Amino acid sequence: MYLTSEKKQEIFEGQGFNGKTEDTGSPESQIALFTYRISHLTEHLKVHKHDYSTQLGLLKLVGKRRSLLKYLQKKDIERYRAIIVKVGIRK
Repeated sequence: MYLTSEKKQEIFEGQGFNGKTEDTGSPESQIALFTYRISHLTEHLKVHKHDYSTQLGLLKLVGKRRSLLKYLQKKDIERYRAIIVKVGIRK
């Protein structure tokens, strides 16, 4: 599988809220994980253009990430701005 538990821990350490591997439930950790999966699926779809089930999964992930970003923006704007810079999804 492309996403091993070691890779998940690395994502949570580097881009999570507290920088801990146990911090898997924070919005920052989830956004970072979704962003990694979105980039992986985007690369897959560049090669396999007619893989519609993957395309549907990608759209669902983008929607989940968007809702988490919206929640974080309402809750704490500074954390929202920090995760945007860390993950690099907005300009």
